Amino acid sequence: MEENSPSKEKIPDKCPHCGHKLSPWQQVLLNVDRILTCKNCWYKIILTAPTEDQTETDDESLGSQNDKE
Repeated sequence: MEENSPSKEKIPDKCPHCGHKLSPWQQVLLNVDRILTCKNCWYKIILTAPTEDQTETDDESLGSQNDKE
């Protein structure tokens, strides 16, 4: 069963700079660390984290849910 939720960011399978294919292990590292250096061209691949506004909104909604309990 595959989930296609829009909130999940797709992890690239190749370097956006040179097109070198990333190994499955490199994709895992990129997903966890959000940053990876391509072994082929040394391009630094950085995945953006949620902005502070999104994080604050999520924290506020969690706080209001806890208040209701």
